[in-house]
Amino acid sequence: MAVEQLPGRVRRFARYLTDLLTRLDQESGWCGVFRQRDPEGMRACLDGREVPPWDVMEALLQDFAGRYGVPAATAETDRARALHAAALTAYDSLPDARDALADRLDVMLREQRYAADRQVELGRLLASATDRQAADALRVDLAWARDDHARATARCAEIRARTAELDRRTKTVRPGDAEDGTAIRAGVPEGLAGSEGEGRARGAAGSVRGAAGSAGEGRERGAAGSQGAGSRRRRRGGARFAGVFDEDAVPASVAPDDVPSPVAAPAGRRTPRGARFAGTAETAEQPAPRPEPPTAAADRAAAGRLVEALTRLRAEGRSGEAHALLAEAARGPAARFPLLAARLEQAGLGADWTTLLWETASLPAESLVAAADELTAAGRGADGEQVLRQGVVRPAAEIGAAVLGLVAAGRHREGRALLDACVRARTPEEAARSVEPAPPVLVPLLLAAAHEVSDERHWDLVHALRVAGFAT
Repeated sequence: MAVEQLPGRVRRFARYLTDLLTRLDQESGWCGVFRQRDPEGMRACLDGREVPPWDVMEALLQDFAGRYGVPAATAETDRARALHAAALTAYDSLPDARDALADRLDVMLREQRYAADRQVELGRLLASATDRQAADALRVDLAWARDDHARATARCAEIRARTAELDRRTKTVRPGDAEDGTAIRAGVPEGLAGSEGEGRARGAAGSVRGAAGSAGEGRERGAAGSQGAGSRRRRRGGARFAGVFDEDAVPASVAPDDVPSPVAAPAGRRTPRGARFAGTAETAEQPAPRPEPPTAAADRAAAGRLVEALTRLRAEGRSGEAHALLAEAARGPAARFPLLAARLEQAGLGADWTTLLWETASLPAESLVAAADELTAAGRGADGEQVLRQGVVRPAAEIGAAVLGLVAAGRHREGRALLDACVRARTPEEAARSVEPAPPVLVPLLLAAAHEVSDERHWDLVHALRVAGFAT
């Protein structure tokens, strides 16, 4: 269906997206990545047949900020968000929308878990890398794994929000009142209207079609697909085949200055597996690592600016301002922690790195665990453990409440990490008090964490819980 024939809200968003892209450099940044990696998905969005997930829009708006400045991007973001939300509402008016959203959430949760596991695996490989070439290749893969995890997490949150809003509307809207639904359904080709996947999606950043749309087929499909709900006929082709990465598909301008692009895979390195390398046989020629995502390059630049500012402030004796800068940095993106560690140590500011680690103690639990994960994945396991130990100095009941929040959000691994740190860093009596917010949920989790530490710690905690009046 032509854009002119689409319902008003979808037509307005498609035209807006077209206008936004005309104002960006088509060959650089995230715009270049999306256009080159998934031209079919981008065309579907420009035609109004699909709506990209919000993280894709945020990435394009980052490009916009880089070209026109932050104030202009802020105003543009407000406009984009309103139009995007209206278009999603139109798609979610389809009769089978809720089932489709549930399927998409399941796929993205698997992608989220896979990306988290991939980060840990790459962190171990990076820690044991024996030469510069191998380390560079692994760092690039790790940057993409982080981007995958961040996008999958954002898309899970977006799907949950859409599902909640859909449930709210269905309580107040009579059947048959869905605005735009029929017209959109009629205009979406069967193959685009909602093919859902059973297996892991490919790397989330590689496709325009996010969890807001149809998910990938097995390990061949993209981390996303179409917005529509309907036929589950599978489609193949295009950028969804992310397994064998096409070097020429990503503009060279995305690659960082200090990481060769492409970086030759080290001799003897095993063929990568999993969603990012779907369908690549063990005996296949090893694909060269992909260029670093623009977000990772921005984090490196930000870390460099911070170290320069700290060096200047220390030289001028302005300790108070330096400490304030470190406190602000502790609340920045978790991916910057390993970068800051390396840059601060190289600049002879090891004491500032220690201060920065201490500042993490006041971070919310989710941010605390994210920082520890990034440090561990980068081969700085001791720093990651220190972050967690410092974070669990907070009141025990607050730790329990934080774990409950993580578990409720489906972030069980992060919850376990926090409880593990609590068991290791606090006395059994103090750790036992962490179950106060919800004993039926927290007691089994806490005991499981203690058992992982040692049998002795497990029985000490069982005793402490019983003394405190909690059933074990």
